[in-house]
Amino acid sequence: MLYTLEVIPLPVSDIDRARDFYRDLVGFHVDIDQEVMPGMRIVQLTPPGSGCSIALGDTIWETIDGPRPAPGSYQGLQLCVTDIKAAHAELVARGLEISDPVQYAPDDGATFMHFKDPDGNGWAVQEYRRRATEPLHQVLANLAAAE
Repeated sequence: MLYTLEVIPLPVSDIDRARDFYRDLVGFHVDIDQEVMPGMRIVQLTPPGSGCSIALGDTIWETIDGPRPAPGSYQGLQLCVTDIKAAHAELVARGLEISDPVQYAPDDGATFMHFKDPDGNGWAVQEYRRRATEPLHQVLANLAAAE
């Protein structure tokens, strides 16, 4: 049995403001923006090239057991890019407030930059140059075929 991580609910205080932020400043694609059942609006957005989306909704938390996370309480969400300098330039051109890239070690995967959404949910962008020649979906397909 294969299990794929495809959607992460993200706690935000204003769905429209968050949708506009992720669409306009971060460049995510809006997959869904509709009332999926009476009283439950879902906005699902996907980063370009990703197999995992974020879901915004004010009543989505009522369908999940456990405490409701506060808007801005998610930290460490991570995006990967093959060229962090190009990604930085693109995001800054969109108007996103993002840190400059910092290389913590010379190894591939050791350069990061960070930003927060309007509620304070924290994101990292990691440069992983290897993905230019080995896309994650290809690596996972090869692993599944080998099992």
